[in-house]
Amino acid sequence: MKYNFLVTKRNGDLEKIDLKKIKRLITLSADGLQGISISKIQDLSCIQFYNKIQTKLIHQIIIKTSADLISTKIPDYQYLSARLAISYLRKDAYGEFNPPKLYQHVKNMVSIGKYDYRLLEDYSVEEFQKMDQFINHLRDMNFCYAAVKQLEGKYLVKDRVTGKIYESAQFLYILVSACLFSIYPKDVRLIYVKRFYDAISTFKISLPTPIMAGIRTPTRQFSSCVLIECDDSLDSINATASSIVKYVSQRAGIGINAGRIRAIGSPIRQGEAFHTGCIPFYKYFQAAVKSCSQGGIRGGAATIFYPIWHLEVESLLVLKNNRGVESNRVRHLDYAVQINKLMYERLIRGEEITLFSPSDVPDLYSCFFSDQDKFENLYKKYELDQNIRKKRVKAVDLFSKMMQERSSTGRTYIQNVDHCNTHSPFDSKIAPIRQSNLCLEVLLPTHPLYNINDQEGEIALCTLSAFNLGEIRSLEELEDLSDLIVRALDALLDYQDYPILAAKKSSISRRTLGIGVINYAYYLAKNHVKYSDSSANNLTHKTFEAIQYYLLKASNQLAKEKGACSWFHHTNYSKGILPIDNYKKSLDHLTSEPLHYDWKSLRERIKKYGLRNSTLSAVMPSETSSQISNATNGIEPPRGFMSIKVSKDGILRQIVPEYDRLKKKYELLWEMPNNIGYLQLVGIIQKFVDQSISANTNYDPSKFDRNQIPMNHLLKDLLLAYKYGIKTLYYHNTRDGSDKIQEKSESIIENSMDESCSSHACKV
Repeated sequence: MKYNFLVTKRNGDLEKIDLKKIKRLITLSADGLQGISISKIQDLSCIQFYNKIQTKLIHQIIIKTSADLISTKIPDYQYLSARLAISYLRKDAYGEFNPPKLYQHVKNMVSIGKYDYRLLEDYSVEEFQKMDQFINHLRDMNFCYAAVKQLEGKYLVKDRVTGKIYESAQFLYILVSACLFSIYPKDVRLIYVKRFYDAISTFKISLPTPIMAGIRTPTRQFSSCVLIECDDSLDSINATASSIVKYVSQRAGIGINAGRIRAIGSPIRQGEAFHTGCIPFYKYFQAAVKSCSQGGIRGGAATIFYPIWHLEVESLLVLKNNRGVESNRVRHLDYAVQINKLMYERLIRGEEITLFSPSDVPDLYSCFFSDQDKFENLYKKYELDQNIRKKRVKAVDLFSKMMQERSSTGRTYIQNVDHCNTHSPFDSKIAPIRQSNLCLEVLLPTHPLYNINDQEGEIALCTLSAFNLGEIRSLEELEDLSDLIVRALDALLDYQDYPILAAKKSSISRRTLGIGVINYAYYLAKNHVKYSDSSANNLTHKTFEAIQYYLLKASNQLAKEKGACSWFHHTNYSKGILPIDNYKKSLDHLTSEPLHYDWKSLRERIKKYGLRNSTLSAVMPSETSSQISNATNGIEPPRGFMSIKVSKDGILRQIVPEYDRLKKKYELLWEMPNNIGYLQLVGIIQKFVDQSISANTNYDPSKFDRNQIPMNHLLKDLLLAYKYGIKTLYYHNTRDGSDKIQEKSESIIENSMDESCSSHACKV
């Protein structure tokens, strides 16, 4: 079929369609890729054209056509689609394919209010010219399609109303680097800018959404996690809600420890009134979380924490499920149940758990985190006190209800508060860990907030990043990367603004960081080991030992240069106690790997110079940032060789790294027989990680009688996680068959594409 109609150019002019231009665009973009059919893309695109179609729309059709062909059969379509999308993005941002000079770009962006004006104050024209030489715009061509769409949707500076994009990825990377090291002396800072730019633009280091989306813009708040401790008073509850609004609006996820709030029916003002309980205040927090959209970058989200022995626990456990009515449900928050050894012992022995209102049992709530022996003595004492309101329930019934809700909603999380405090960087007598954040990897001490300008309250922030294990050639490479990322994130703490005084006090005094990993599944595959059969145990032990050792070494060196964080004395590190000293010894039978690094010398250096940062490691979910780096998600096994995610930009398909070479080496999620091997690996990782891990549990109902997962199976996994010292459990995933539907859809799409191409042809 011949096409003789007109097209509308970007400037509004009409001209005859030139199919040779279309072929040239596809051909250039396909350079070096394998299995690409240029004629197929051209044919499938041409049948969608019409007279006077805009050239912008033609480009979009070609991108979409290529993206629809992404499959495990020909993985390189994900790179072709990405290159076509990058070409479109640049033309949209700059009016042409080639980006402008860095200084001119920054000057223009500052003038229209998209970039922070301080960039032009911090750096000279000459420095911008030098940074321009650092940039390698060809690295844009290394993204996969899903990464480009995530960049467009969440990370690149854009007008969130019109959709207009103002920058491309390499400007993002160089300016993130420039902002982070702007406080460094002029004689060395460009060296760090280049090193860091190279590390993040080649995907060796992965940055989270708040940093990628926020740095270089006028909004200077980049912490991923904000932890707020709510006390049992209206002043504190109101201050908590106000803090939530401020931080949700600036891209942060929220953790709210609301376990102190007294139970329904408790007396107020010596019996003048009775308390309405937790649920109305949880609704208040929910409204605060959902009041801001975070500018389309990511939705507001929060997790509320409460102890399993709270008098209202039976009502709190069901807040997220679809049964009940609005008055007794708060469905748009997530929840984390706090448990300790005594509660597990009651379960194992078939005994009862006694429920209390925290307001009726002095010191019990505080001791729950700070002193396990004292908690047990107080708990048993209050159980015998006939004057204290209480309720007794069978431990197995309460745990079963909790696990049932975890299974049905997927988002009832677990925090083992004793592990969080016994295997912790903080001295639990001084700074006990009471909660985590919404994705349950960051564990920081907090103190109740009573007003928005509270001098005593403490809001804990954590700033995140990750190593891409798939891009690291040897563990020794982690030494330089650790130095870079610790310096960069530590500098960010001084670079960013703090809308609330309590958050600034905590961040500057504790200087907490959470550095984790992505691409772990690929790392295991290319080392020919698996999750489920213990073959990855030794490699994991060796890898995470190196990570924690080099992070501590980097922070120690920074402390030597700049001084330890001012609240270093709140940490166990200040006493020379390291993560290798207080892990769960049940891990020792899982791996024969010895310690490989000089921990003795490091211990002495830490005692002498301290650490710049109270915490250094955490393993976060990294759902979006993994996509940007063409990596598998965090430490999770992939569900399939191709992931399919639905976004506002359409269906995003992404193939696991090196699929053609390693497809027989990957262990997919639903191929794993159970959670045991995975939980063992999480326990080994937790041995070295000083904060926590976003660890999931996964269940395939088809592996059980009548497609029902037995409750005793869920409880065994819960107890196994506790046995291995795992601090927190994140999602509960249940296989629903959607992965099988995706595989079938992939085949249908390929066949339909082939049929379309045979029916229609564009003649050049």
